[in-house]
Amino acid sequence: MAWNEPGNTGGKDPWGGRNNEQGPPDLDEVVKKLQDKFNGLFGGGGKRDGGAATPSSGGMGAGGLALLAVVLLVVWGASGLYTIQEGIRGVVLQFGAYKETTMPGLHWYPRFIQSVERVNVDNVRSVELGFRGDESLMLTQDENIVDIKFAAQYQVRDARDYLFNVRDPDDTLRQAMETSVREIVGKSEMDFIITGGRADVVDRAQALMQTILDQYQAGLVISSLTMQDAQAPQQVQGAFADAVKAREDEVRFKNEAEAYSNDVLPNARGQAARLLEEANAYKEQVIAEAEGETARFLSVLKQYKLAPAVTRKRLYIDAIESVLSQSSKVVVDTKGNNNLLYLPLDKLMQRDPEAAARLSKPGSSYQQPQTIQPDQTRLRSDVRTREVR
Repeated sequence: MAWNEPGNTGGKDPWGGRNNEQGPPDLDEVVKKLQDKFNGLFGGGGKRDGGAATPSSGGMGAGGLALLAVVLLVVWGASGLYTIQEGIRGVVLQFGAYKETTMPGLHWYPRFIQSVERVNVDNVRSVELGFRGDESLMLTQDENIVDIKFAAQYQVRDARDYLFNVRDPDDTLRQAMETSVREIVGKSEMDFIITGGRADVVDRAQALMQTILDQYQAGLVISSLTMQDAQAPQQVQGAFADAVKAREDEVRFKNEAEAYSNDVLPNARGQAARLLEEANAYKEQVIAEAEGETARFLSVLKQYKLAPAVTRKRLYIDAIESVLSQSSKVVVDTKGNNNLLYLPLDKLMQRDPEAAARLSKPGSSYQQPQTIQPDQTRLRSDVRTREVR
């Protein structure tokens, strides 16, 4: 039965009042009741009766406090769990002072007592020099000005040093970079920097940069340093470009000359070696022939001493035989005939060209009759000839 239906003798409304009372119960009363219950939970005052608080049971308040303490302890412990990702280092601080460095993985620290700073050690950072204002203009050893630009890449090597030893490690690295580059450029000549000395300048500047950072214990390591540009100032670039082109032409001409030299010299050396070998061979041949002629002459001299007349005649015959065997011969027998003979030798030589060719060869064994006997062929009155040998 509803509270306001006819027949409801109770006459009470849902707020504990009578149906003849106007409005809901007092809101302050509800708040007081809730406050009393909360105080009772934590051992506070009990119910109020006429303005006086009655003491409540202490067991329930102690249990609630213990439960609250456990909950707070669990929440505090869970809040200290943290994870370090790959490539990150966790620097643990205890009351602001360095405690330890944690590696990737799950870790825990007591909150409000310690704190954790995360430092990325795998990230490759970069810094540039020469792209702002006139910082790219540097003085060289030969008192020239060069416009030079550098770019460096670096990483964090030690997270503790990176956080605590230097106030601003990145700015410190940029200043060390500018100092190193200016020092190395100031000790080098302009032509060396612009042309073939770039790699040497970069290596020396990187080594000096790393030395400065290690002295400061900045916790940084230079992974690479590159010279992006090196040229004369804008006002004199045309003249330096011509000078560079002239140097390149000089190098090209030298290379071409060396290539030509490498092609000619081996051939000349080979020809010289061949001539030397031929000369040595000719020398040995002449010596051997001379020795042979000497031995033959000595043997003939020995025989000549034994029989001079016979030896002279033999030598004469051998000489005549040697001379006549190398030439063409025409033998005419004029015995008993005093007529003047006309011999057309050119016609005679043309009759047998093959025989003439054979006769013209040294050492030919071809022989023809040397004479014509009168009893075999009668001499004609005009001419009588012999065939060419």
